[in-house]
Amino acid sequence: MIRSFTHTLLNSLRVVCVEMPHLHAAELAVYLKVGGRNDPPSRPGLSHFLEHMLFRGTADFGSSLEIENAFEAIGGAPNASTDAESTCYYSRIHPDHVRRGMEIFASMLLRPTLSGIDVEKRIITEEAREDLNEQGEEINPDTIASRLLWPRHPLGRPTIGTLESIAGITREDLLSHLQGFYRPGNTVVVVSGPVRSHEVFAAAEEVFGGWQAGGADAARPFINRHTTPRTCFVHDSDSQMNLQLAFLGIRRGDARFTPLRLLRRLLAGGASSRLYLRLREELGIVYSVEAAIGAYDETGCLAVDLSTAPETLAQAVEVTLQELARITAEPIPDAELERVRQSYIFDLEYSRDSAYEMGGRYGWGELMQVVRSIEDDQHEARTTSGEDIQETARAVFAAENLRLVAVGPWKSGMKKRVRELVAGYAARGC
Repeated sequence: MIRSFTHTLLNSLRVVCVEMPHLHAAELAVYLKVGGRNDPPSRPGLSHFLEHMLFRGTADFGSSLEIENAFEAIGGAPNASTDAESTCYYSRIHPDHVRRGMEIFASMLLRPTLSGIDVEKRIITEEAREDLNEQGEEINPDTIASRLLWPRHPLGRPTIGTLESIAGITREDLLSHLQGFYRPGNTVVVVSGPVRSHEVFAAAEEVFGGWQAGGADAARPFINRHTTPRTCFVHDSDSQMNLQLAFLGIRRGDARFTPLRLLRRLLAGGASSRLYLRLREELGIVYSVEAAIGAYDETGCLAVDLSTAPETLAQAVEVTLQELARITAEPIPDAELERVRQSYIFDLEYSRDSAYEMGGRYGWGELMQVVRSIEDDQHEARTTSGEDIQETARAVFAAENLRLVAVGPWKSGMKKRVRELVAGYAARGC
């Protein structure tokens, strides 16, 4: 039986323990509520850069190799990620060495040397170049779509930053960001696996109890909304067109989130999903099609991604828009809904075998104040109707929410035809 417990230290650090006695490995993670949207306007990419820098050495571990060796000694392999609203440091560890894992992460968070900035700049610059074409233009559809979804807003900036902003980051920038956002009240430490909550809480108190830090949450800028769909074409010397249709969605914690998850699965959740069947099995113009949900404090998005030959780009756009319109207008067959619903419920059940997923569910959930048990999600899935899904689809797939991005070897005729299809979608009132 999986049980989750939460304890708040006197310094406001939240500690979550997910007891999973059936497992043999534990997962330790530290979540901080700081990401790309918190970067200064002149320093996009600062949160991501700081995440990299904490692995370069601390007062206790002189280099990245020493940090790696320390984790390997307790069965770990540390990693980290930064997104728009959070940063996470995590590692699998042996359940007998939870306290030692906390000590290593605490050293990284509280006592980094921030050395080797120039080397890290070169590394991150190479990472950033992967999203640029030969002319230095952005070709990552996610980044381009974000800029269209949230223009002149922090959520529209690339989390990794730009070549110019990466080059300009200084040690003073890193220290300021560290002191401003890396504070106990902004942090959740979570341990999941064959561990006991009282032992985890005691270890966290010993390791993190003395952490004191100031800082304050920054004001959230207003999100500007467009009243018409928008398109963007970027030329790239590829053999395919990379297409994304992104729609402004719903915020994290919205009551319609379960219908949105089922909607995503109906459209592009596997080999029996609608877009997969139409675009691949019937027409043969894609290898795969996927859909992803993004959700933030006050907004969100649903994006459909696919790649196709330049000559079939317009057909792919037309068919995709047809399917989006159809799911808003025609009742969802009971058998189709039940199949998708049951698949989702089973996937939730399977997540009980993953300390990583349970750590995210309860640790990241605590950070964002959206903690939900597996049973909560399964119950909501069982009680979500086809009408609930259609109502959510109508709200999300409204034409004014559409941002279409096409990256690849397009020609002017393609651009004109795609824009006509988007205009037709808007004229239908979808």
